[in-house]
Amino acid sequence: MVNDSDGTTSVNTGADVDWDARAAGFDEEPDHGLRDPEVRRAWAARLRSWLPGRAGDVLDLGCGTGSLSLLASEQGHRVTGVDLSPAMVTLARQKLTGRDAMFVIGDAAAPPVGEQRFDAVLVRHVLWALPDPGRALRHWAGLLRPGGRLVLVEGVWGTAAPVEIPAERLIGLLAPVAGQVSVERLSGDPLLWGGEVTDERYAVVAVSGASSQEGGEAAAAGQ
Repeated sequence: MVNDSDGTTSVNTGADVDWDARAAGFDEEPDHGLRDPEVRRAWAARLRSWLPGRAGDVLDLGCGTGSLSLLASEQGHRVTGVDLSPAMVTLARQKLTGRDAMFVIGDAAAPPVGEQRFDAVLVRHVLWALPDPGRALRHWAGLLRPGGRLVLVEGVWGTAAPVEIPAERLIGLLAPVAGQVSVERLSGDPLLWGGEVTDERYAVVAVSGASSQEGGEAAAAGQ
């Protein structure tokens, strides 16, 4: 996991944060631990709409302590989680003990999954910390099976030194690698964040195998 979405982090400083040291308290944020039943239900509903309807293989990149991985597993998916922090991975393994899930330590931009392909690649609050987000998106798209989904939950936090990626820029980065692209605005749903937010938060779902014309129409409709 690479962003705690508190608006205080400077651009591209994710690699400088000691995520192992922060792992023990990471789930205290409402949208991290999903401990509030209403917050948890809100994320579960969104995830159900973003991920494939049938049980499949989901790759959760920058999985943190595994909260979204757990929701995906509860919805019947087989989950592989990747995070650079060994402490985060340890907590994720504990959270999903006994489930059809595995977690590995590795770089979200180039996950160590070999030749395995997935029905969905799920990435929340990771792109802002990557030096070359376009390259990461191309790599992630290559990990999808035909018709697979790239699910990106992103936003722009902070005012003096905003971090993250505006939706319009992300859509542009996806254009060379994705087919159908849709945008879902999330700022107006306080249940997702444990309270009202005023910054930009959104999800982009890109489906592989659709035509570029369909993708452009879907992106325009989402805006």
